[in-house]
Amino acid sequence: MNKTGELITKKYTPWVWTLSIAIPIVVVILFMIKIPNVKPLTFLPPTYATINAITAVVLVLAYAAIKRKNRILHERLMKIAISLSVVFLAMYVAYHMTSDPTPYGGQGILRPIYYFILISHILLSVGIIPMVLVTYVRAISKFFENHKKIARYTFPIWMYIAVTGVIVYLMISPYYV
Repeated sequence: MNKTGELITKKYTPWVWTLSIAIPIVVVILFMIKIPNVKPLTFLPPTYATINAITAVVLVLAYAAIKRKNRILHERLMKIAISLSVVFLAMYVAYHMTSDPTPYGGQGILRPIYYFILISHILLSVGIIPMVLVTYVRAISKFFENHKKIARYTFPIWMYIAVTGVIVYLMISPYYV
C-alpha cells in the first residue's frame, strides 16, 4: 500500500458509508411519494429492464477485459456499468412515484419462484451499493490486490441483480395495467 492510495481510500470512506445508507433510505422515502396528476410512466419498466440487461452485458465485457489484462477498457466498462445502474435507479423510482404497484398475478409454482427472485434481487440491490463503492475506491486508489479480493464477490452479486431484474420484469410484465 502506498500513502497516496491510503489517503484516497480514507478520503472516500465517509462517502461510501453515506451513500450506502442514504441511497436505500431515499429510495424508500421516494416510494412513499406519489406525484399527483401525472400520467404513469408506463414506458419505463421495459426501458429499465433493458438497462439491466445491458448492465449484465457490460459487466461480462468488463470481466473479459480484465482477464485479458486490459485495465483501461475494464475501467471504462465499469464506469459505464455504474452509470447504467444510476440511470436504472432514477427511472425505477420515477416509475414508482407515478404508478400504483403492480401485483404479481402468476399462480402455482411460479408465484413462490417470482417472490424468491424479487426479494433476493431487492435485498442484494441494497447490499451491492457499498460493495460496488468499495470495489471502485480500491481500484482508483490503485489497491488492485484488495480490489480483486472484493471484486470476486461484487461481480457475481451484481450480475445476479442485473439478470434477475430482467427476469422480474419478464415475469410481472403481463400484469401491468
